[in-house]
Amino acid sequence: MNIRYCEPRDRQAIVELLRETGFFYREEVEVAAEVLDEALAKGPAGDYQSFCCEDEAGAAVGWVCFGATPCTQGTFDVYWLAVAPAAQGRGIGRKLMVHAEDSIRTRGGRLVIVETAGREAYAPTRSFYERIGYEEAARVADFYAEGDDKVIYTKRM
Repeated sequence: MNIRYCEPRDRQAIVELLRETGFFYREEVEVAAEVLDEALAKGPAGDYQSFCCEDEAGAAVGWVCFGATPCTQGTFDVYWLAVAPAAQGRGIGRKLMVHAEDSIRTRGGRLVIVETAGREAYAPTRSFYERIGYEEAARVADFYAEGDDKVIYTKRM
């Protein structure tokens, strides 16, 4: 599996894999598509660094998007991480996060922030972040919806 900057040819596959996961609300997929479009338009010089993991046929099966957090010194947000359901369980999410963290370090990053949902369906997601060294730093009750907290994880580089 190869990790590379996203290209315009990856857009549809990334949007589709976001939908297929069943985790994201329709509005979230729309925001992700907007972020992806900006990353594709501005490339490596833009605020959003967007990478995909491609399968043997060159199709995008995983996506990570991160960027420097405005008004901070060395803090970065991982905005999106998703893997196509058919490709899950092969370490793609972990590889994308390692790639993002390495890229963040080379950009002078010292702290990474990940926000995720608190609803039960996201328990495996939260467990994943904890397994790769992220610690829960805060929880905002009922942030996304009633009973759906925002859970904020951090990792020092």
